[in-house]
Amino acid sequence: MSERPDPSNAGNPDPVENHITGLEPGGGVPPGETPPAESSTAWQQQGHADEEKPSKGRQAIWVTVIGIVVLLALLYFVGYIVGIIDLF
Repeated sequence: MSERPDPSNAGNPDPVENHITGLEPGGGVPPGETPPAESSTAWQQQGHADEEKPSKGRQAIWVTVIGIVVLLALLYFVGYIVGIIDLF
């Protein structure tokens, strides 16, 4: 059986020792190393515009189904605690 190396003790993967990309000697980050705060293409429509949005009726059906399942589970556990439902 071979000994596995400890993954938490992997060391510095950078081949140049003590060279951390993007950091200045004082620990700051120079301008241009971080992404911009806002997109420069805000005027473009990005995302999923071509996908159809779910209808309100479909959303209401799912909320109702989930609510019924939660209510039945709650009634089951309350009945089990009170002693109405006896499993064994």
